[in-house]
Parts: sequence; C-alpha cells; structure tokens
Amino acid sequence: MSEDWNEKYRPRTLDDVVGNPTAVQTMRAWAKSWEHGVPEKRVLLLKGAPGIGKTSSAWALAREMGWPVVEMNASDQRKAEDIRNIALRASHFDTFSDDGSFSAVRKGGMKMIILDEADSFSPSGDRGALPAISELIKTTEQPTVMIVNDFYNISRRSSAVKDCTLQVDFKKPRAAAVERVLAHICESEGVDAEPAALAAIADNADGDLRAAVRDLESLAYGGVRVTAEAAHALSMRQAAGTKSMFDFIGAVFTKRDPALAYSVLRDVDSDPGTVSVWLDENIPYQVSDTGELVRCYERLSRADIYLGRVNRRMYYGFWGYANNLMVDGIIESLHSKPKWTRINWPSYLTKMSRTKSVRAVRNSLASKIGRMTHTSAARILADSLPSYRAMAKNDQGFRVMLVKEGGLDEDELAFLLGAKVDSAAVKKTFLEAFPPEEKPAKKAKGKKTEQGPAPEPAAAAPAAEAPAEETKTAQEPAQQAAPEAPAPKPAKRVQTSLFDF
Repeated sequence: MSEDWNEKYRPRTLDDVVGNPTAVQTMRAWAKSWEHGVPEKRVLLLKGAPGIGKTSSAWALAREMGWPVVEMNASDQRKAEDIRNIALRASHFDTFSDDGSFSAVRKGGMKMIILDEADSFSPSGDRGALPAISELIKTTEQPTVMIVNDFYNISRRSSAVKDCTLQVDFKKPRAAAVERVLAHICESEGVDAEPAALAAIADNADGDLRAAVRDLESLAYGGVRVTAEAAHALSMRQAAGTKSMFDFIGAVFTKRDPALAYSVLRDVDSDPGTVSVWLDENIPYQVSDTGELVRCYERLSRADIYLGRVNRRMYYGFWGYANNLMVDGIIESLHSKPKWTRINWPSYLTKMSRTKSVRAVRNSLASKIGRMTHTSAARILADSLPSYRAMAKNDQGFRVMLVKEGGLDEDELAFLLGAKVDSAAVKKTFLEAFPPEEKPAKKAKGKKTEQGPAPEPAAAAPAAEAPAEETKTAQEPAQQAAPEAPAPKPAKRVQTSLFDF
C-alpha cells in the first residue's frame, strides 16, 4: 500500500510550513534560545483550529534543530502518573537520539517533548493530569511543546498554562497557499490535474490543509485525471452532508423559503429546542422592523408552549406544531425586504459548551459531599454548597478531611475553593492529606546473632554487696512511702466525619 500523502508530504523543516510565517519565526527564535540555557518560557504552546499544521510544525522544528522527540498524543493514557512517568521524566533525564546515540543532559543533550491535544483532558477520565502538566511547565529542562485546539478550555483551569507558556497562534492558510501545495504534490506524484480542480479543492477545504490533501488523493486514486467537474462534484457532495443551522437561519430570514428551511432541518437532524435557541439569538439581528419583531417572537413563544407540553406529557407529536410556528409562522411574519446580516452562534450554547466540564466537576463534588452527609446531591447544590465553600476556605483541617474522607480530587477541591487546580492551597491540602511515605530506618551495623536482640546493658555493680535481709528491709519503707501512680487519662477522640460524635 502506498504511503498516505499527508504523511509523505508533511513539512520537513519550518520553511515548508504553509501560511504562518509569523508563527514560524517565533518558534525558531524560541528554539534558538535554548542554546544559551533554559529560557524564561520553557514551554511553547501552539494553538489554532485542527488540520492547519500545528503538530507538523512541531515535528519540523525538532528535525530542524536535530532534537529527538518524546510525544504523548490523544491515543495515549494521560493521567497524572502517565505524564510524570513519560513527559516529566523525559524533561529531566538522559535519553537516546533517533540514531541510537546517547544524549546526556549534563553535556547539553537536547530532546523535544510534544504533548499533543493537551486541551482534551476530561475531568472524569484524566484526574490529576493538569497539576502534572503545570509541574512540567514550571520545571522542564528540555524544550517542550504543547498543542491545543481550544486554548480557553485549558487556560481557565490552569494559571500555569496561561502565564508560563509562550503562546503562538496558528491561522488557517489561504486558499491560494493551499492550491500551491496541491500543485506541488501533483507534480511530485505525476498527477494530471486541471487548475480549476485544484482551486475548487482548496476553496472547499476552508483552510484545512490536511482535508485538502486527502480530497486530492481520493480524486487522483487510480491514476485518473483530476477534472474540475469531479472536484465540484466532491464539493457538492460534501456540502450536502455538512449543512448546519447557519443554512437554516439563512433559508428563513434571507431566502424566506419554507421548503428549503424544512429540507435543511431534515439534513441537520436537530431537535426543535435547539432550533428555538438559534432563532431566539438571531431574530433581533435579522429583523429591524418593530412590528415584524413582535410577530416573530409571538410565533416563537407559541412554539415554546408546545415544546413545554412535550416535556411534560412526553407526546412528541407536538414537535410538528412547534416546527410549523418556527418556520412558516416566522417567514409569514416577515414583510420587509430581506438584508444580509451576520448569523450568530447562540450565546447560550457557547456558555453551556464552555461550562460542561465545570458542571461535571460541580456535580461530582456535590455527590461526594452528599454521601458523607447522607444528603442528596440536588440539596447540596441548592442549599448547602455556599456553606461548605466558606468552611473550606477558612479551615485547612476541614479541607484535609474532605480530601481524605470524602475522596475529593484536585479539580473538585479547586472548584470548592474557587481557585486554580494548581494553586498553592490545593497543593498544600493534598500534601497534608497524603504526605510522602517516610523512608524506613536504616539497620544498625554490626554482626547478626542467632539469639535474638542484644541484652540490655547491665547496671553498674555496687561497691560493697549488702546482705540480702538488710537490702530487703531498707527497700520496704521506700516502697510504702511511694505514692500511687495516677491513672492514665483517656485518649482524646478524633472526629473522622461530620456525623461522628
């Protein structure tokens, strides 16, 4: 089987990277700074949309500098223990280069550590990973590159990611740059392609160079000529399968075509509740006439009544009435001339997406506190969580008890304290709750005996040995005069849970 073209034509050096000259210049300057010692920003963070060359650029930088690579990507296990065992150890210890030669850190040996898709850690599956990443960011002694698609998702959870890394933005390459890459591949592979076909593939990729190369390879399979007709057919087929709510909003407010709007809804396969959210967000921007605005929201509110009945009665036949009001009803309400206005993504969906991991941590925290206090998680969230937050902020012992007895992890304790997961308060609490194991005492040097432990040293012999009777008589008054020893006080009981009295 022939080699995949994306792998075959992956950039070998930074000069081969397409469409991001500023990013390339920053990466090269950062790498050169390691020749003079550990720089202030030990970690380079590449951020941008998928498929625009972040990972390829990191590997190209390593090849250009002659550094072997230690990589952890999305297919690896990336819990805290795995990150410490692989990435953190590699950042401090010696290694072998790609050709098998030994590379000693103390002699200037360098290697690059790549942590790909670092923003994809889930609160449930990768517990403790972010504190390990924060430790790597602050202590690595080797060039380290983090690659993220959603910088906001990881930066809001770790201050080290936001403040202690050198961040480089990767932008989508323009269609002309993608077209030049496709032409170079065609020349290297001996593929006969029409210029219009390459232009159509580049336009359809929308800056995703990886997708463009994959489309070209699929059209050129079997040695056939790549024509503009075939490229346009591929674009139309992909567009038919990737219709979105943006197309639906355009069909309602710009084209005002109910048949087209219903067709898009069938392709998108979205529930009426999501349709209602999109319309609610965009009606104020798409409708300028006050009367039309009132009529549109009247139709939308009536549709919402039917959606409420669906939730209460579980009768999904009402969805049809809701769709009719949101499509035919709104289009019938529009009488003024349509105008082009930017379509907005619903802010509600954006907030829900960004807070998904936070809500998961919050619910997990409420469940653990509820098990300790024999209370439902819903009651904890509704009534008691602010009280527990106040106690945790003011009482270090209470925090330690929650971690030890309740099983709170770093993310949950950080949420309770309103702090970052790598903050000093979180680290101190876990250090007190789970102190490092003490080293066993070293055995005393000496010859082993078979008769057990050595006997106690004998007391010094008296100068003159008194008769047994005189000794006994002299000891009796002393024994009678000795006061009785006080009874030992009972040990103070330690409270181990909230209901242990």
